[in-house]
Amino acid sequence: MTDRELLTLRPRIKPGVLISGALRRGTGTIHLIRDPDGDRRLEVGVKEHFIIARLDGTRSLDEIGEEYARQFRVRLGGAQWQQMLSLLHGRGLLAGHAPAATPAPAPARGPARRSTLLTGSVRLVADPPALLDRIHRGTAFVRRPLFLLPLSVLVLALLAAVAARLGQLVDEAARLTHQPVALAAAGAVLWVSLALHELAHGMAGRAFGGRTTEIGLRRWLLMTYLYCEMEDVRFFPRRRQQAATAGAGVLMNLALLLPCYPVWALLPERAQARPFLAGLLLFGIVMALANLLPLPPLDGYKILGYALGQVQLATDSRTFAKLLARVAVRREAPAALAGYSVRLRLVLGGYALACAGLAAAALAATGPLCRRLLPDRWAGAAGWAPVLLAGCALALWAVGMLARAARARRGGAP
Repeated sequence: MTDRELLTLRPRIKPGVLISGALRRGTGTIHLIRDPDGDRRLEVGVKEHFIIARLDGTRSLDEIGEEYARQFRVRLGGAQWQQMLSLLHGRGLLAGHAPAATPAPAPARGPARRSTLLTGSVRLVADPPALLDRIHRGTAFVRRPLFLLPLSVLVLALLAAVAARLGQLVDEAARLTHQPVALAAAGAVLWVSLALHELAHGMAGRAFGGRTTEIGLRRWLLMTYLYCEMEDVRFFPRRRQQAATAGAGVLMNLALLLPCYPVWALLPERAQARPFLAGLLLFGIVMALANLLPLPPLDGYKILGYALGQVQLATDSRTFAKLLARVAVRREAPAALAGYSVRLRLVLGGYALACAGLAAAALAATGPLCRRLLPDRWAGAAGWAPVLLAGCALALWAVGMLARAARARRGGAP
């Protein structure tokens, strides 16, 4: 086929292919592409996305090439068009073209995971999309503004009321340390709340067109919790939909606490149920709001990443901070920072500073909080809590580094 004949073609991307908006990875801009058939994924740059987004079957390659030349000041030749079409054909992304023949993979339910002494997971639902579809149909009223707006107002009122009587709640919640049965019951209720938290992510994502791939139990150290894995969130057309999916779990946690406050406030001062309800309110709200911290893998980190369009905010911020430190001590030339725009420097540098501030605040608050909540015989040791917390964080970091090094050695082994 000659170049002239090639430019008359009007190829079209296969229906159902998902293309994300612009995302930041490092100093570059990328777009994610996913073909639901076979779950093939592709990451492309701005120029490739410019072409792929215009392959709608109505424009010829010559017309797209004219737009490309006006946008990027470069005209594509026949070799470049051949390379692009070959890539899309090989990935099975062009309508009317099957991908290159490859051995059919065995059906699998997500990537294989290896259980270890400290971690592991087990799937609980055979068909998560079908389950979420049923929940979606049965909870249509929850997604209506007439329900969500009053619910949000009530949640804000709950937070304000708890803040106004925080001292009393803390004092009564501290009494749970002398009531192990009530403390265990509060923990069980909060565990169920965490399970519903995960289902809320799936319900919100399903409302925006996402797909839940797996629901199960995950074990990490001494904790076991329900998880709900949602894919395609990055492909939602609006960032607020992505952020809403990540924040749905926190709203669920706080909404479940709404009946607790009026019951606690109406009970007599000496009622035995007051410490239990105070503990639920205090620990439940702390658990929910802590999930909004912008630290991986918490929901707040995901919300911030979706809002900023950053694929790996923590990794990019850490890389930028290291590079900035090397430039400051003159181990690198200032030109090494040339790839970072002013906005990107503010985002990555601001996130690094925010993380450092959160770590310092957490360490500073640990001692007073322990002295307030722990029994008197243990309160004297609360001053060591910040040191213990920092030591645990360093130990977990060291274990993570060793695990990554071991995986890298196994991956490089012949």
